[in-house]
Amino acid sequence: MSNNALPLVKFAAAGKESFYDTVKARVNEYFTTVNIPKHGNLTMYTKTIAMLAMYFVPYFLIVAGIGNISLVIFYLLWIVMGFGITGIGTSVMHDSNHEAYSNNSFINNVLGGVLNILGGYSRNWKIQHNILHHTYTNLEGLDEDIEAGILLRMSPHKKKLGIHKFQHIYAWLLYGIMNIYWVTVKDYKCLLQYGKNGLLKKQKISLRYALTELTLYKIFYFGYTIVVPIFIAGVAWYHVVLGFIAMHLVAGLLLACIFQLAHVMETSEFPELPEQSKMQNNWAVHQVLNTANFAPDSKIMSWFIGGLNYQIEHHLFPHICHVHYPKLSQIVKQTAVEYNIPYNVQPTFMRALKEHARMLKKLGNN
Repeated sequence: MSNNALPLVKFAAAGKESFYDTVKARVNEYFTTVNIPKHGNLTMYTKTIAMLAMYFVPYFLIVAGIGNISLVIFYLLWIVMGFGITGIGTSVMHDSNHEAYSNNSFINNVLGGVLNILGGYSRNWKIQHNILHHTYTNLEGLDEDIEAGILLRMSPHKKKLGIHKFQHIYAWLLYGIMNIYWVTVKDYKCLLQYGKNGLLKKQKISLRYALTELTLYKIFYFGYTIVVPIFIAGVAWYHVVLGFIAMHLVAGLLLACIFQLAHVMETSEFPELPEQSKMQNNWAVHQVLNTANFAPDSKIMSWFIGGLNYQIEHHLFPHICHVHYPKLSQIVKQTAVEYNIPYNVQPTFMRALKEHARMLKKLGNN
């Protein structure tokens, strides 16, 4: 992404009786018919408690000195916290920052702000994910979700290096490391970039204020996750550091595998930014063509990752809570078929993982 203002990209007009108009009407009709809200329900609230507990309960056991009993349990608790970060990120924080969790803005802001105490920064996340990724999905230079540095080539339009021939082998390690990079460097890098290209200004916040806020969050985060356990957990400092790293390796790998399986696939189009910045497809069709679902029949998967195995539905209806996606998928799939739009889905998580690895290999060799 350049240091200047973002290029103006215009999607084609949807037109009357378009795919998007039709699918929106049918989804709205569904909620009217079953007479339920589009936001969270008891299932969502119960899940929220479970996900928060998955992170904070192990943490309190660690600082309570569980390492004095068993280092094996000590490290396992850090790993469980890695799963907790993933669950909170995909199920709780994600919906909240999309304003899909509740119709109450305060609740959305509080739960979305949990990201700030998990090492991230919610203001950055809303810009990168809500604005850039959800608008410009798989567009080189605009969608930061397919930007992973020089070692990974996630778009056919990115410069290919010789090392990319092996990316399908080493990508999994880099996926894990990405979370450590996120909580240490990436947030600052993104914030400076968003200040340069005017995205912070659009959010009505100054770069100085954002940098100060971010730094305070980081101090708090590293203070309670590393400094506090070093002093009171009763184990050597390097065990705390290694546990912290293990937690983020787990979270990084899981989060990458969840999100990359939806977009870096052979079925995705990866359109180039066209001349005069006018896209051939309208926004909704663009989302469907560059997104894929996986493991739709796995209730455990859908529960843990916040329905993000239904990424097509999420990209079309990000303001609807993910607990409704399994039902909405039937409507979206039927409508896509009627409009002759591919509805891409992999039957299982392992199949999707295999297809993603094949795409990484293809991008590394083609």
